[in-house]
Amino acid sequence: MTFVQIIDCRTSRFDDINRLMDTWVEQTKGKRTATHAVVGKDHSDASHFIEIVEFPSYEEAMRNSNLPETDKIFREMVALCDEMPTFTDLDVVRDEQLNADTSRRFFETIATGGELPPLDDLVAENYHDHDPANEQDTMGMDALRREVEMWRSGFDYTFTLDDQITQGDRVCNRWTWRGTQKAEFMGIPSTGKQVTMSGTTIHRYGEHEKIVEAWWEYDRLGLMAQLGALEGLEQ
Repeated sequence: MTFVQIIDCRTSRFDDINRLMDTWVEQTKGKRTATHAVVGKDHSDASHFIEIVEFPSYEEAMRNSNLPETDKIFREMVALCDEMPTFTDLDVVRDEQLNADTSRRFFETIATGGELPPLDDLVAENYHDHDPANEQDTMGMDALRREVEMWRSGFDYTFTLDDQITQGDRVCNRWTWRGTQKAEFMGIPSTGKQVTMSGTTIHRYGEHEKIVEAWWEYDRLGLMAQLGALEGLEQ
């Protein structure tokens, strides 16, 4: 079970503490077990700081605490605080990656059969799409819908999300696309073939947790080969 420790302290010497933590990171390289750390400053009290540190488990957190470097840095940190810091230990019982869930729903929605559902709750009106297969970037919700409809008119398809990695306002999605060609696609007559393509899409999120930008990379050449579009071109 994921474990989180919250460190609450007051100090007028945060810059010194920050440098101290940089020293700890350097000294414990390859030893520390923390996977994620966030430091926040109280918006209404510039001397109040909270650090949230995530570990894979309570046992890993204890291993981290027992490092001699951690003990030394802790004693130096206490000396820089205006009062004794407090510690709160939490077992994580719910952890929602909301942007990752929105990305998952985006791929499920554009692969839904029948009429393309609205995308307004997933994508911003000022959406900006980067696709190396297009000469120009796709701008706006309407342009995105036209691009999606082009694929939907040529194939019945599904997406399988193989990996999702979130960082800040971005979600990286590694996916496998499986489709059956049902109509002409980019000048290629309908073949009825079942085809597969792998790719990666990075979504950037903006206001109201909607997708505002995306970067696509996928094996379009491999798809064309499966459809027989490259026959006669090979040397």
